[in-house]
Amino acid sequence: MARRRLLLLLKPFDVFPAQNHPNVLPGFTSPKTSQVLSYLDNRRKVHKDAINFCQDILRRKYVDWEAIFRSNLSQPIRDVDLVITVGGDGTLLQASHFMDDSVPVLGVNSDPTQAEEVEKFGEEFDATRSTGYLCAATVRNFEQMLDNILEGHSVPSELSRMSICVNSKLLSTYALNDVLIAHPCPATVSRFSFRMRKGIQPCSPLVNCRSSGLRVSTASGSTAAILSAGGFAMPILSKDLQYMIREPILPGEASSSLMHGVVKSDESMDNVWYCKEGMIYVDGSHVFCPIQHGDTIELSSSAPVLKVFLPNHLLT
Repeated sequence: MARRRLLLLLKPFDVFPAQNHPNVLPGFTSPKTSQVLSYLDNRRKVHKDAINFCQDILRRKYVDWEAIFRSNLSQPIRDVDLVITVGGDGTLLQASHFMDDSVPVLGVNSDPTQAEEVEKFGEEFDATRSTGYLCAATVRNFEQMLDNILEGHSVPSELSRMSICVNSKLLSTYALNDVLIAHPCPATVSRFSFRMRKGIQPCSPLVNCRSSGLRVSTASGSTAAILSAGGFAMPILSKDLQYMIREPILPGEASSSLMHGVVKSDESMDNVWYCKEGMIYVDGSHVFCPIQHGDTIELSSSAPVLKVFLPNHLLT
């Protein structure tokens, strides 16, 4: 049997030890500050230990593997049988931008939130750690998850992604979570119009908007920013998209019901941008595309799926 080829994609150690924190002078830390910095240092240690643990497991398996920090990832991921991300949802999202639908990914949450810690420090500071919504593994079950995958006992789910066309040109990056279209300055009003289209025919009224922008999410992204803004969680395997106008300015009575809705899997959302400048942000702030007055943006769920080994609770 041929050896499997794996890529281990790692979140960098971006939380510094307390004693090296740049904003703290020696001898000038309050008890609360010391507590927070100790917590941050522990997060770094837990993440580093998780990386070492996963690497130790891989050394014992009949596989070939390579480890790379996500900040060094610049080329499409090819010629591997499995991608393993160690970090949180952000690391898995970054991996997805370099993947097509031929390679599955397993997310390892390296630093899960600890309920007792949140309760203990809740009145002092935010002690939540990594959500890892899409991560099926932690250090506790990583080896069992890996064995199940290598032995063919686990099947990845197919998550819908969003394609983005600007002036009829397809962007190379697909959105796994969401897209935000807005002015680069958050205090500036965004002006745009949109409507739904099915095939070549419009299937909704044209809506003209003044707002702080437009957010469109996939099913997997529907529990993130759009839910916080008043949207709803969608079934994880849905192919539909959900959109919401951010803080609309005096919408007309006829169009107010269209400020939040669903783009069906067989529809697309056509947008025209009417500001001098603008930005399309894909899955956060790191991937973006500038736009200008008169540009058209087409969003749909026609992108290649992403194969992900999901936590069981998301599928039930």
